[in-house]
Amino acid sequence: MKKVTKAIIPAAGLGTRFLPETKAMPKEMLPIVDTPTIQYIVEEAKASGITDLVIVIGKGKRAIEDHFSPNYMLEENLKKKHKEKMLEEVEKTNEMNIYFIRQAYPDGLGDAVLTAKSFIGNDPFVVMLGDDLMQDKVPLTKQLIESYQDSGASTLAVMKVPHEETSKYGVIDPLDEVKPGLYDVKTFVEKPNPEDAPSDLAIIGRYLFTPEIFEVLENTKPGKGNEVQLTDAIDTLNKKQRVFAHEFKGKRFDTGNKLSWLETNIEYGINHPEIKGEFREYLKKIGKRLEKEDQ
Repeated sequence: MKKVTKAIIPAAGLGTRFLPETKAMPKEMLPIVDTPTIQYIVEEAKASGITDLVIVIGKGKRAIEDHFSPNYMLEENLKKKHKEKMLEEVEKTNEMNIYFIRQAYPDGLGDAVLTAKSFIGNDPFVVMLGDDLMQDKVPLTKQLIESYQDSGASTLAVMKVPHEETSKYGVIDPLDEVKPGLYDVKTFVEKPNPEDAPSDLAIIGRYLFTPEIFEVLENTKPGKGNEVQLTDAIDTLNKKQRVFAHEFKGKRFDTGNKLSWLETNIEYGINHPEIKGEFREYLKKIGKRLEKEDQ
């Protein structure tokens, strides 16, 4: 069985939920406290044993390329000034092989994954979405890799969500629980209405695929939103070979809209080693002020 060392991060979306900021700045570069969101995704890949990473970008995403390119002038400056902690931060992903592929037009997540076919070749690989930050003792990507090493099958991450929110996600219809937290799946449904949702187990932003997914994607017609939906391709793949769902039980932070992005910043801020004390005190003051205003 081939070792999983490759990953795709789709980052070609237009980021319209964050306009006007994303007119010039990629949404993947929006910071969580002091770190671009996509940096956390790349660090998770590194911690999971990924060595070769391709980021699928579109027009106006040059800032992502610049961020992951070594900045020798900055690094030398930090060395001379003995700012070791800052140097460590900017060098975190220097040793990874990070490549960029341009998606001509944002035509759905399935199309973005297909764009990286030549990079992946005939190897198993991981897809990591930039909107979801995952926290657990073992990185979620590594959990999927370990599951694949046992089964040899494509495996995607799912998490229980409130039933009324199932229309926001791809949802699985589980056949049975093969072992604790691992499901054999009957069908995968893209954004069902709550009354039609087969379960509360929603697909979240981590997938591990065998290379056969590419042939399926090449023959997948546009679905919801007139885009090539990855969930539709997964459902087709599941009819040809088993696809498992691994239930994630850690913490998931959604950065895909303004409110959830602000909530994530607060969650990360109250644990940030540099500011957590002062920030917690500030939040207490805000809480007291809001209580008075609401009375």
